[in-house]
Amino acid sequence: MGLTSETTVYVMAALAVICVALLVVLWPRFAQQGLRQVLGRLAAIVMTQVVIIAAFACWLNSSYQFFGSWGELFGHVETAPIGVTQAGANGAGTVDGVAVKGALVRPAPDEQLSRVSGLPTGPAAVNGRVESVKVIGRRTGVVDPAFVYLPPQYFQKAYQRQRFPVIVALSGYPGSIFNLAQYLRVSQTAGELQKSGQMQPTIMVMIRPTIAPPRDTECVDVPGGPQTETFLAKDLPDALKSAYRVGHDASAWGVMGYSSGGSCALQLTMRDPQVYTTAAALSPDYKVKDDPTTGNLFGSGPGRVNRINGHDLMWRLKHLPAPQVSVLVADSKHGERGYPQTLAFIKAVKAPMRVASILPGHGSHNFPTWVREMPPALKWMNQQLTFPQDVVPRHHKKKTVIAARPGTDQDPLRADGTEPTPTATTHR
Repeated sequence: MGLTSETTVYVMAALAVICVALLVVLWPRFAQQGLRQVLGRLAAIVMTQVVIIAAFACWLNSSYQFFGSWGELFGHVETAPIGVTQAGANGAGTVDGVAVKGALVRPAPDEQLSRVSGLPTGPAAVNGRVESVKVIGRRTGVVDPAFVYLPPQYFQKAYQRQRFPVIVALSGYPGSIFNLAQYLRVSQTAGELQKSGQMQPTIMVMIRPTIAPPRDTECVDVPGGPQTETFLAKDLPDALKSAYRVGHDASAWGVMGYSSGGSCALQLTMRDPQVYTTAAALSPDYKVKDDPTTGNLFGSGPGRVNRINGHDLMWRLKHLPAPQVSVLVADSKHGERGYPQTLAFIKAVKAPMRVASILPGHGSHNFPTWVREMPPALKWMNQQLTFPQDVVPRHHKKKTVIAARPGTDQDPLRADGTEPTPTATTHR
């Protein structure tokens, strides 16, 4: 039985019912005086409570997909397969005899994807498609699950040699790609905006930054530990470029996320502007700190302080040259604790960096709030990213690269002060 399967939930619920029934039936036997009877009562109560809590935890995990397997729950992380990769002329190849795309992206079981509502159906050239894959980190050895939304144009003959902009969407902790697809509705929202002409055809990649579950590694290369930043800033772009027709220039790459995923999006854009030039962060933090879920992220020794400062975005804005990137931050004035920090971040940004904001009057740190913020965030990102004119080369021709701005109005979105639909405000 899989950890997230309905069978597991039903079995645990049945065990909880049985334990409660046994407790009621056997309780008179434990009512007598004596050490054995007292210990029996304690054991029965503890066992019943544990099974009830376990059943509830299984249901909660099945609903929100915090952990996708028993191995993840107990900290057993899959690593990349070891073997010789033979890549063909079309970019496909094999790893230990398993067919993969570009040898760094391979198909994955779609158990989670099949439970997501509102995904495109029918001909891919008409409605687009969402693929379930695993991304293999060439440098880090990480294997991370992902959903990839490909717009209809990706499958149309007129675009068969065209590359596309890409937005990487990151979940919070201990979230999953299921949360991104089902509750944040990343591909559904992007598809609706693209279909209505409010967003250029864009590839959406849904992935989790938790590469070593259950540990929360944020977006940090942990000394002697998981290399999360390297995976997201180097391995992931390399893998996607080897498997899909995505732009090769950083101006075609954006990253977004909610909660700690939003923090990670800001970290990646400000620390790796040669990879990501645009970020949208919904309810982020602006400093990475150690806590019980992260453990020691920065190591020890003389370099620890520099590593801590390097992941403090307010420190970076004060002490380092501002990167030439565009970021959007979203926080609610009432209902979220990070609103003052978001205002301070907006005030601290200086040229050539640009910042926009979505600051609704009311909202909470939850999916209903982030779903409201998604359309304006995506439309704003659309205005920042270039639509690459990189032409996929024929085998006998050299590739040409021409960067072009998207064919949409370049004026930033302005706040109209109305609710419930938030808008983006650009700060200069």
